[in-house]
Amino acid sequence: MNAPSLTQRLLRSVLLPLGLTWLIGTAVAIFIANVLTEQAFDHAMLDDAYSVSTNVQVSDGGIELLLSPREVTTVLFDQVETVYFAVLRPDGSLLAGNAGLEAPAPGENAQLRFSDIVFQGNALRAVVLRHDSPNAYQVIIAQTTRARSTLVARLLSYALTPQLILLALLALWIWRRIRNDLRPLGELQRALDRRDARDLAPVPVAQTSRELQRLGNTVNSLFERLGSSVRAQREFAGNVAHELRTPLAGIRALAEYGLAQPNPVVWREQLERIAASQARASRLVDQLLGLALADEAHAGLQREPVRLDRLAEEAVMRHLTRADARGVDLGAIGLEKPVTVDANAALIEGILDNLIDNAMRYGGRTITIELAGSTLSVVDDGAGIPADAQRELVQRGSQGAAGQKLGQGAGLGLSIVARYAKLLGAELTLENDAATGGLRVNVAFAGA
Repeated sequence: MNAPSLTQRLLRSVLLPLGLTWLIGTAVAIFIANVLTEQAFDHAMLDDAYSVSTNVQVSDGGIELLLSPREVTTVLFDQVETVYFAVLRPDGSLLAGNAGLEAPAPGENAQLRFSDIVFQGNALRAVVLRHDSPNAYQVIIAQTTRARSTLVARLLSYALTPQLILLALLALWIWRRIRNDLRPLGELQRALDRRDARDLAPVPVAQTSRELQRLGNTVNSLFERLGSSVRAQREFAGNVAHELRTPLAGIRALAEYGLAQPNPVVWREQLERIAASQARASRLVDQLLGLALADEAHAGLQREPVRLDRLAEEAVMRHLTRADARGVDLGAIGLEKPVTVDANAALIEGILDNLIDNAMRYGGRTITIELAGSTLSVVDDGAGIPADAQRELVQRGSQGAAGQKLGQGAGLGLSIVARYAKLLGAELTLENDAATGGLRVNVAFAGA
């Protein structure tokens, strides 16, 4: 079952209360029109009763109506209604008028009373006017109600017809306004329907309302996040395809060469080379994954207070065995005093791992991790890097002369460090150390 359109829902939300209000107003108008009409006709009928009453003569001998039947007809003449009257003596007998015409008498303290009666099969409105005197009498005037009903109907017609017309015009105006206001939403929907799945460019947003503007900005923000994710995935896939081609081809060549040799010594030698190539390929994949995750980490990076001194000490312990195997002296200074910063432990570990790995590959025989305040540094005693080449090394895929000469790595280590530092809001600087002559990489964190 299809859900109703937003236009229909808005029309219902607006027109239903309006229609209910109109119905209540109509009922009130009918009640007021009926009451006012009844009061007007009742007063006119009471005037007729007083007119007849003024022509009733009361004496000690009794009461007498001074009007002739023709005069009574003249006094009570009505072009629309049929009028009946009766003058009753104190004992209730008929003095003049229509025989059998009766209506409820007024109460003890009342002089008159209006009521609805039925006489000769006709529904009538009647008034009884009582005169208290030594010879009390009653005057009854009754008439049909056709004029009353006709007047009420005309009043309602004149009052309600314009309201119905206005309600219809209001509904049309509201419908047109809602349709016009929702047109940009429909245009946004059609633009998204026609959009190719690979097109993540921002959609144009009409500035017609804050709600539509927020919706369009949210969609564009989603496109921007998706675009960043897609670009990271594409770049990761491209890096993997490009960087793994050489080590995989080398592994295959080593395996084919080993299979073609009958000497077990050659097999062992080739297997060791295959293992080394596999380790290099595995490290390369880890670097590529780390760089891809760094591209997307801005979406939900968790920060917390971390101890730089502890992370530096743990990094030394992680790489100590490997450093010993390579004959590298790996140590740390400045870890005596606790240093806490607001950062992400995993990213700091990634920074230290990549800097230590780079120093082992391209540095000298000594690597030192230094902690001075909230600045973490990794220093080696290698040949250093010219100042004009230091900026290029933090770019993805860039390698120094040592890396190109050794044919190791993919030029990703320092680019990962640069990306992690940027995500943590830390300042990364490269310089040649004045004491050792090797490369010094400084990462300055903001304090906790």
